[in-house]
Amino acid sequence: MKNILTTLALALALTFSLQAQELTNFAFWGNQKPIVSPEIVGDSVTFRLKADYATIVKLSGSWMPNPWTGTIDMTRGENNVWEVKIPLPDPELYTYNFVVDGVSVNDPQNVLVQRDGTRYLPMLIVPGQRTENYVEATQHGTVSHPWYHSDLLGMDRRLTVYTPYGYEKNTKKKYPVLYLLHGAGGDEEAWISMGRTAQILDNLIEKGLAEPMIVVMPNGNANQAAARTLNIPEKPMANRWDREAFEKMSEAERDLIMNGYVRSLCTEIVPFIEKNFRAIAKPSARAIAGLSMGGGHTISASILYPELFDYICPLSAAGSATPEQIAALKKAGVKLYFLACGNTDFLFKGAEEMHAKLLEQGLDHEYFVSDGGHVWANWRLYLNTFAPKLFK
Repeated sequence: MKNILTTLALALALTFSLQAQELTNFAFWGNQKPIVSPEIVGDSVTFRLKADYATIVKLSGSWMPNPWTGTIDMTRGENNVWEVKIPLPDPELYTYNFVVDGVSVNDPQNVLVQRDGTRYLPMLIVPGQRTENYVEATQHGTVSHPWYHSDLLGMDRRLTVYTPYGYEKNTKKKYPVLYLLHGAGGDEEAWISMGRTAQILDNLIEKGLAEPMIVVMPNGNANQAAARTLNIPEKPMANRWDREAFEKMSEAERDLIMNGYVRSLCTEIVPFIEKNFRAIAKPSARAIAGLSMGGGHTISASILYPELFDYICPLSAAGSATPEQIAALKKAGVKLYFLACGNTDFLFKGAEEMHAKLLEQGLDHEYFVSDGGHVWANWRLYLNTFAPKLFK
């Protein structure tokens, strides 16, 4: 027995030793002090990267005037740690990366990472009023990934669903639902990863600023079962831009290409949620919002099913509506129509035209114009702004 205990003790000691050694190699680089990056001190932030064999290291960040090509040179310091110190940008959530001898490299010291399609980027959250709801609250909701079956699209498809703090405990309480749609290039995780949906809702609900609600984030790519990170083959679909083939299709086939996802959302996802979650099955307890392509999907859903949602929020939307379609929404009694866009967004002209049409038809709405363009900084701001207005 004594020999067995001794063997177990040695095994445990060896295990902890190996783990400690692995952490030492990663975080401390042997006997050197740990590398901290990014490091906010006062009104500046410092970025650091250990790159022993690099000849040129630069920093690229989304706060820069031209984040796609703009860079800042970093300086090699002691122990081949490259460093640059810059003035702290305005409060916001930014992404950045290093460029090492022309190759994009993520910050190995930063555990805060978001996924944008197939790219993973480190995050820098600058504290301030703008970002106070982007960090973790005290009370947390739950994020899950249920699957639903779509007869329209011919596959099982994955959703991302946020349920508020207390959902599991308050088993008799039912909740309103926000259907939150991503833009082109995104998937069912985009709003959670880049939009900080869980953090924003957790904070707003905890502060009593928003009603506790379920948030459903579908995959808006009709040929995908789920995000590409799950490595599920995508379904071949007819191309709407192939005019010759499109003209030969039946009206039902054309509608499936044009509106298949939106119809699945309204006739399959909504019933699935109301059957499998404690959702209030009334228009007054349903909201729909989306950015860019998802804003277009939001407008389309409200046109095809004008009585389904009482709260409609197109954000930087790629879409419009006719006077007749707006009149149908007015007749349905929409409680909130929240139209938002950045004043330098390439879709701003379309938002101005939509605003004018809504005014002409006498549909009460809120037109929210922010600074900036077609960026997540705006879409997080819009969610933070319209969520407290829902289900009141």
